[in-house]
Order: sequence, then C-alpha cells, then structure tokens
Amino acid sequence: MRLSQVSFRYSRRGPWILEDVELALRPGSVVEVTGRNGAGKSTLLRLLAGFVPPTRGSVSGRPRVVGYAPDVFPTGQPFTVSAYLAHMTRVRGASPAAAGDLARRLNAVHLLDLPLGDLSKGSAQKVGLIQSLLGPPDLLILDEPFAGLDEQTRAELPAVIGEIAARGGIVVVSDHQNQLREFPGADHCLVADRAVTVHPAARPAEQDPGPGSEPDPGPGSERDTEWVLGRPAEPDPDPGSGSGSGAGLGSGSGSERDAGRAAGQGPATDRRAVIEVLVDPDEADEVEQKLRADGYTARRIL
Repeated sequence: MRLSQVSFRYSRRGPWILEDVELALRPGSVVEVTGRNGAGKSTLLRLLAGFVPPTRGSVSGRPRVVGYAPDVFPTGQPFTVSAYLAHMTRVRGASPAAAGDLARRLNAVHLLDLPLGDLSKGSAQKVGLIQSLLGPPDLLILDEPFAGLDEQTRAELPAVIGEIAARGGIVVVSDHQNQLREFPGADHCLVADRAVTVHPAARPAEQDPGPGSEPDPGPGSERDTEWVLGRPAEPDPDPGSGSGSGAGLGSGSGSERDAGRAAGQGPATDRRAVIEVLVDPDEADEVEQKLRADGYTARRIL
C-alpha cells in the first residue's frame, strides 16, 4: 500500500494538515504512529483507512478488508453490545462465533448484555477493538487503542496485532503511550510539521550483518540519515523545550490544526504557558502519560 505525494486539508482555504507525504506499507508490517495532539495522526489514519480522500496525491494498493477502531467509540447507538457486534458480524461476513471469541480474548464477555450508552471509555474501547478485528482485516488501523484498557487486555493486544501481521496483514497504530516501542520489527512514524518521518525497524540483516558483509559506513553516511519522505529531516532545535507544533490538549478532533501554524503563523516561541486541566482521579494516570508522551511537562497536584 502506498501514499504518493499526499496532501490534506479539511477545507479549501484551511491550513494544510499533511503535505507531500509519501509512505509505503508492506504486507506483514506493524507501524506505530506518534506525534503531538493536533499534529495530524488521526488524519493520517483516516486517509489510510479510506474514510477521507486526499486533497492532493493518491492512495493505492489499499487491502480489501479494512478494520478501523477510532480513538472514541460512538456509544450513542440504540443497541446492546451483543446486538451491535452481531450486526457488524453480518456486515463483515465474519464467522458467527468471531465476536464471542474476541470478547473472551479481550476480557469483554461481561459487557455483551449492556447497552452501548452505559459503557465506560475503556469498555467502549474494547467494543471498538472487537468490531475492527472481525473479518479478519487485511489492514488494521487502531487510533489510541490502549487508552483506558485493563491490564489483561493491554497485555493481550500486542499478541493480536502480531497475529494479524503474521498472516500478511498491515497494522497501523497511533499510540500516545508507546506500548509498541519494543514490538519486534515494528516501524515508527512521527507526524509533525505536516510531514511524516519514518524510522524503520532494524531488520535481521542490519542487526547482524555476518561475515563478508559491507562495513558500517558510520555516522553521517546516507544510511545514517533520517528522511522526512523526500527531504532530509530538520533537527528539532530544542527537543526538551516543549516548543513546536501542536500546543493543544484536545485529541485529533475537528481539523486537527497545528496550533503554531493554524493561521499561517510561524513556529511557536520558547515562551511556555501553564494550562490547568481538571480530570477525574481514575483518569489522572492516563492523562499524565499522554501529556508526557507528547513532550509536555506535566505536574500533578492532588
């Protein structure tokens, strides 16, 4: 699957969210997508899934069966969990037993008789995961799938992802919590400044060249260069300063504007503001992790 010179904006005169992105996804690959809130991660995932067309450029080679789990599952539907999953099973042409098997594996059997509107965020996330895995998918796209999950399901999900990839499927995961940073063979993409920077995983041949192979050309060589898909990556002048694109605290909704460039403004300055965020105690760990993963300085006051 390939994105060729893909650019996207939500309105004709709106700011560009992504520009001239080129990305190739090979069968059997697992790709972790990271970046600050508002950088365009969810937009990239929607382009890959086919929910929005590119403003410029093209997307080719998309697999036939696509599974997609959004970061916020739409619970405002008049169904119980079991009725919803039964409907999605019929739509996907999946095995009648598939939803039940996945519910057992993802620790969601106790949710089946509940109305969708009664689900907590973590429980709704499980339902979204289950429906995305029906098929099974040849392209699986997960937007913040680990948010709100219990420890058992959080530990099981990487195994499910590995099985999809082992069958030749493509898995793309947007993840603030970096749960896949140690996933064997996973590639990593950073979305920032309207570009996508690819950090390929080291392949076995690269990890252990073996006798007779070419020597490592060393730092500064072409192999050591990080590329922003067609142009050399621009180094962050101060990675720890908290400056740069995406100063908002919202999650990928609306136009996903880069806060420092929304109205044609230049890069953010070194000045930093303090924003007070009030959350429920049981959500504090998740919010703090997301902020730190985005590069913000987070300090909890009990």
